[in-house]
Amino acid sequence: MTEHASTSTMLRARSTAVLRRVEVVVDLNYVGLVLATLFFGLSVTPSLVPRDWLFQGLISGINAAIGYGLGCVLEWLFRRWVRSRIPIPSPSDRVRYAIKATVLVGCALVAALMLVQSARWQREITSLMGMAGTTTPAYLRTGLLSMAVGVAVVAAYRTVRVMVLGLARQLNRWVRVPRELAPAAGLLVLVVLAVTIFNGVASRAFFALANSAFSVRNDRTTPYAVQPVAPERSGSPASLASWQSLGFEGRWFVSNGPSAAAITEVTGKTAREPIRAYVGLESVTRDQTAAQLAVAELERTNAFEREAMVVVTTTGTGWVNGMAAGAVEYLYGGDTAIVATQFSYLPSVLSFLSDREKAAAASRELFDAVHARWSAQPEGHRPKLFVYGESLGSQGSEEAFDGLADLREEVDGALWVGPPNSNRLWRQFVDRRDPGTPAVAPVYADGLVVRFADDATDLDRAEPWREPRIAYLQHPSDPIVWWSADLILTRPDWLSEPRGPGVSTQMRWAPFVTFWQVTADLTNAQGVADGHGHRYGSLVLDGWLAVGAPPGVDADVVESIRAALESAETYEREVK
Repeated sequence: MTEHASTSTMLRARSTAVLRRVEVVVDLNYVGLVLATLFFGLSVTPSLVPRDWLFQGLISGINAAIGYGLGCVLEWLFRRWVRSRIPIPSPSDRVRYAIKATVLVGCALVAALMLVQSARWQREITSLMGMAGTTTPAYLRTGLLSMAVGVAVVAAYRTVRVMVLGLARQLNRWVRVPRELAPAAGLLVLVVLAVTIFNGVASRAFFALANSAFSVRNDRTTPYAVQPVAPERSGSPASLASWQSLGFEGRWFVSNGPSAAAITEVTGKTAREPIRAYVGLESVTRDQTAAQLAVAELERTNAFEREAMVVVTTTGTGWVNGMAAGAVEYLYGGDTAIVATQFSYLPSVLSFLSDREKAAAASRELFDAVHARWSAQPEGHRPKLFVYGESLGSQGSEEAFDGLADLREEVDGALWVGPPNSNRLWRQFVDRRDPGTPAVAPVYADGLVVRFADDATDLDRAEPWREPRIAYLQHPSDPIVWWSADLILTRPDWLSEPRGPGVSTQMRWAPFVTFWQVTADLTNAQGVADGHGHRYGSLVLDGWLAVGAPPGVDADVVESIRAALESAETYEREVK
């Protein structure tokens, strides 16, 4: 009997020793684990657009790591300020391990249940957008990926902590920093060095590398972009801007779009060959700026004698929405001139970080040059002058004007699509919207001059709309419109008010979590059906009809134009 008891005692001692070794190796903070599970659960709640398991896993892993870090801080504060002053008896090893096992199992169960519910929420969002939903078993992969991402982030933090403590010891040895302040001083030095390197060498190297990488794509030409022969197009043999200098997006823009024959076939009326003037980054010489070359192209094609002219601010890569350009050309029977310049090789997300000032400067330079030449035309012989921009292009386009009065004085209409939350004029209009109107569908000054639209009915209100008209197209589910750094700590109006069409009623705001959710949504803003997210489709046609359509456009002709535009967009997605 004594021998049996002795054996049991030895086994328990060995088990305890093994558990202690595991505890030392894993080194989990259980308060942090609870908060990590809470943050993970919040992160899989609905966001603006559907997310597949891969995106959800990445974002949930980051959120879980943030929660874990917060829990570690709270536990440290408890030990330092409460436990050190109030004697609290420590539980036995058996009780402590039982509590930890319960926490581990509980957190795992909560995470699994949240993933099952999240799969249901994702199916709800896809249903609202008319898309196919995910399956629950497929979505459970999110949990494994989130765990891997969270562990990687925590491991990176612990590496930094080791560096800070090492630096603190050296500071204490070299400059006699007090022991209590050494860790904080070490962290401060490390942060200053990191920020200096990132803002200087690292950021410049990153964007230089990105520019180099995307300039390679800029040199490519899809087989479906063929050099135009019509003199009305830049890149043609008659053009002042060579075909090769236009870049990937420029070559696509000038080689596609409706011809005079196509417009005649769709509208049933004789049409002119539309003018498309484009200047790429490599079109510019030392003797001429991009804006000057663009105006020279307009003069070469007699563009200032057309009925309508549109100044387009491109997105980062130089992209112009072919549907928006084609809509104007069809509506005006080809009696149009559309002009645009490329200001960057980078896609909009990277351009937003590095080229916002460049976009604004390029937009101001182009518009001012075109407007100056346009103003030289005799009154009564000037084309209608419109401005257009989409996404980052709308932000650059806005910057060509000091304010609403300046805008209305210089143009005959403005159409801006999917404006980023940081757009200066857009922000002013939304902040000053009429009382009682929601952020996702604001009404500014009774809609007398500026209107916001999620669909065509928002543009076709009975109230008077004075010319020149300004219209913003924005979906409640477009993350590019609603993303802001303020989401980190501030609940936005669009999540305090009733949710807009296409947005789950279950979407809630949580500090840090919502910011990361919407940030992840940015990468999939166009991975949804038309009419949602950053996919505006033929709504741009309705925008042009409202802002600057010529009189007497037949409703049946409009639907024929819509069908032609949608067919062209489908073709572009398939071959580009």
